Amino acid sequence: MLDGKSIAVVVPAYNESLLLKKTISSIPDYVDYICIVNDASTDETAKVIEQMHHPKINLISHGQNQGVGAAIISGYRRCMQLQADVIAVMAGDAQMDPHDLHAIVSPVVSDLADYCKGDRLSWKGVFKVMPLLRFFGNHALSLLTRITSGYLEVRDSQCGYTAISRHALTRLRLERIYARYGFPNDILAHLFTINARLSQVTVRPIYATEKSGISLYTAFIRVPLVLLRSYVFRLKHRPAKVKSLSPTSIERA
Repeated sequence: MLDGKSIAVVVPAYNESLLLKKTISSIPDYVDYICIVNDASTDETAKVIEQMHHPKINLISHGQNQGVGAAIISGYRRCMQLQADVIAVMAGDAQMDPHDLHAIVSPVVSDLADYCKGDRLSWKGVFKVMPLLRFFGNHALSLLTRITSGYLEVRDSQCGYTAISRHALTRLRLERIYARYGFPNDILAHLFTINARLSQVTVRPIYATEKSGISLYTAFIRVPLVLLRSYVFRLKHRPAKVKSLSPTSIERA
């Protein structure tokens, strides 16, 4: 709990048996609920979860793989049932620095924002950590997402390190948000239509030696189609009275 607000973390997991335990053990003590969503993993992920015996874990198991967006949405719904005030998302692959979690949730805890998004691309030294192709690809998708979502200052659209208020979640039609890769882009367009206040904080990118699992079809066909879908949705459901939606920037040393 932080400043009287209960904190939950959603951990979407698909075949994360190698790093899931490390991820969970790194989550700070102030987090009240940890909701792991096993998205029909085919490795030892389920066994790893069973062996953790963590008192804060709430487990959701999908019978078939539904995609990272669907896993996050399942986690959101469980956390709303738990009455968590602020709900963050941390991937199960230990690529999100737990020391950045406080910065991610703080704007929402303090009611300065409804949704806070991590920004890896502004982190000093990102060139030394993030593969060059991902760096330029993320910049390109961020540029397109500014147009399609309505948030014109989004700096790292693909970063999944986020926090959202329960109040904002209750105003979203979660079943309408794209459920697979492209979820981070689509949810921004949905948030724009409810006048959600966006904050961004610089977070440390973490990469190991793994290769990206994103196919060329997903990168060049599916994601652009998701962005087009987001744009159409935003235009169709534009808010009647638009507030100032310029993101609040909170930088970390």
